[in-house]
Amino acid sequence: MNFGEHIKQLREQNQLLQRQVASVLEIDTAMLSKIERGERRAKREHIPLLANLLHSNEKELYTIWLADQVYDIIKEEENPTEILKVAEQEVKNYNNKTNQ
Repeated sequence: MNFGEHIKQLREQNQLLQRQVASVLEIDTAMLSKIERGERRAKREHIPLLANLLHSNEKELYTIWLADQVYDIIKEEENPTEILKVAEQEVKNYNNKTNQ
């Protein structure tokens, strides 16, 4: 499930209208609709607001939001899985260096 679908599901579970969520994010309803459909990306600063409003875990929302961005970058590449493996190894190496 992508970020937009997840937000829509949470919004519906909380019985909120798009206009109510859009108002908190200070965007128009059309923009929120595009975010929910995956046609636009929410801004990073929207995540804590959404987490609070939708009674959701901010870290989880941020993870899904960031994963969508990574996916958008590599989805049309010839070897997306290999790219992710290399990136994962780089992150592990970075974490090992910073934890020493």
